[in-house]
Amino acid sequence: MILSVLDSKMIYSLVLFLVLGLLQKSVAVQMDKLGDYKLCGDPECSYVLSMATALDDFIAPDCRFINMKKEQMVYVYSKLVPEEGAGVFWSGSVYSERYVDQMGIIGYFPATMVNETYKFREDTVKIPTTDTDFYCH
Repeated sequence: MILSVLDSKMIYSLVLFLVLGLLQKSVAVQMDKLGDYKLCGDPECSYVLSMATALDDFIAPDCRFINMKKEQMVYVYSKLVPEEGAGVFWSGSVYSERYVDQMGIIGYFPATMVNETYKFREDTVKIPTTDTDFYCH
């Protein structure tokens, strides 16, 4: 009898812990918009606009941004249209054999932190940004 009560309390605690853990991971936070428009290679922003090389290390100030190491290659997917008084930000994904765990993660970075080395697309499409462009997980 005592053993079954302990077992049921342990199971209840474990289930509660798992449910709370799953809920915590699925919460997204909307951050301030960095721009109202972005330039992309296509309406879905799925094509790479250009390749760039990081000029210096960049530590992401929040989850909208990506970390970059000096000389790391960056695939540029979109360029935010700067607003008056705001910085110039691009979105992209880093690539490097040393930092494989960061590959495929897309985030923003200051355009001044990279040297654009090769343009894949000259023509761009100007599309409005949405709230989902600035969500953090």
